[in-house]
Amino acid sequence: MKRALTIVASVVTAAAVLVPGGSSSAAPQAPQVTQAKPASYTPPAPVWGACTNQRLIDAGAQCAMLEVPLDYDKPKGKKIQIAVSRVLHTNPDYKGMIAGNPGGPGGSGLGMARLGAAIPNGVGAKYDWYGFDPRGVGSSQPSLSCNPNYPGAGYDRPNYVPTKKKDLKWWQRVTKKYAKACSKSDAKRLLKHIHTTDVAQDLESLRKAVGAPKLNYYGFSYGTYLGQVYATMFPKKVGRFVWDGVLNADRAFYESNVDQNIAFDKNIRTYFKWLAQNDAVYGLGTSGKAIRKGYYKLLKRLDKQPAAEGRLGPDELGDVLLSAGYYVYDWNTIGLAYAKFVKTGDGADLIAMYAEPGDDNGFAVYNAVQCTDAKWPDWKQTEADAWRVHKKHPFLTWGNTWYNAPCLNWPAKSQQAFDVSGKKVKSPILMIAETKDAATVFSGAVATRKAFPSSFLIEGKGGTTHSGSLSGIACTDDLVASYLDTGVLPKRSKKKRSDLKCDPVPPPAASASARGTGPLTVDDRMPADLRRLLVEAQSSGR
Repeated sequence: MKRALTIVASVVTAAAVLVPGGSSSAAPQAPQVTQAKPASYTPPAPVWGACTNQRLIDAGAQCAMLEVPLDYDKPKGKKIQIAVSRVLHTNPDYKGMIAGNPGGPGGSGLGMARLGAAIPNGVGAKYDWYGFDPRGVGSSQPSLSCNPNYPGAGYDRPNYVPTKKKDLKWWQRVTKKYAKACSKSDAKRLLKHIHTTDVAQDLESLRKAVGAPKLNYYGFSYGTYLGQVYATMFPKKVGRFVWDGVLNADRAFYESNVDQNIAFDKNIRTYFKWLAQNDAVYGLGTSGKAIRKGYYKLLKRLDKQPAAEGRLGPDELGDVLLSAGYYVYDWNTIGLAYAKFVKTGDGADLIAMYAEPGDDNGFAVYNAVQCTDAKWPDWKQTEADAWRVHKKHPFLTWGNTWYNAPCLNWPAKSQQAFDVSGKKVKSPILMIAETKDAATVFSGAVATRKAFPSSFLIEGKGGTTHSGSLSGIACTDDLVASYLDTGVLPKRSKKKRSDLKCDPVPPPAASASARGTGPLTVDDRMPADLRRLLVEAQSSGR
């Protein structure tokens, strides 16, 4: 999931547009499912050379383009290029190749070739690590863009909550126009061939190109769904798989966004409570409920009079605070900026955290995948669901609805949801999730555990962070390392719950000075820029 543009982000929500009629049911229907038959294709060997990204260069990475079919049903037809990177093993105890995906859909994954350095006890050095930009993303060709100047990602947009008819009409109009712009994109040929099943087959092509007998894989957020699809399509090729922030395939994707809207609202209440517990630092009061009440009062004020030279309206403030619902990493930095604004009216620090408009690649691919991976309800049901959930959980609901609104006018046809199943997967799979993860709710991890009988689930007990492995929690990270080293997991519980409870990623210390710009915990094993890559990829996908 990822906040590709500046509108809110999460893993999924369908949204509102000018599509009339349809079901009046407020409760989403169970999605119909389909299976994809893998096509036979063997790619030419990639020609490895120098990378252009300085951090990849510094890591000793090599880069190449992987040639794959646009349409796997026509393997001899038109080809596209997938940008790939790799950092080769340095430990002679070689374990094979491992590919990584940071989330989204729409997240650039070339940097994932550097993930091996974050694995404890030097285990990462035993693998060849592969990163890739999924089809349509970043350096892959063609790269999808629809409208880099999309008004829905600008400053001081009409209120997400459409209590005014003019705001409703504005959002319907711009989201519909965005979908239409995608039909005219230079990369429009991708729109019918950018399902998760296509990306899974690209992963299989990468495995073949490398000459590996099995695929090892580390997926975050949406990347866990990609892993589930791959494992279903190619169960005999599954090696050692780690899924962190597990998406429930049975609720992909509209239903999972409804789940998110509820969970993010609960997490922001947790954050306000934390601010209250640290009143000595932030000075916002000792009641989380009062801070929350003040926040919604502030939204109304900003709707009438935006701050920060007209750039900080209610939408922008909510987008900035959304990060606190995703992760604990930036809790202190956000708290200082928010407190400064509340007490002085100076919103410069907050608006500096707001993503700049101008590159819609991640947002375009996010829509292209999710709008076509599964069926979406019409506007009538979308609006009914949004108002129903907003009544008790207003923090994210309407922003998330509009973020996904292009799907109701998307120029490519939606297919039936893919039927994920782990019954044929024999290799053990390690899954990680925190109890209060809002982007991929914990019940989805439990459901996925059931769907994959060979899996083992670590629960970050009580935590609110999304995809937080390798953050320095020994209980979690050491098991990741030992599993990647040996391929062995502890005995699975017979109960329908997690198999191991670990500490969650802890909030940072409340401090009067912001510590750096990266979302780091004290013991984070990842370089700050790589953690930020994951955060951006995941929050762009919602």
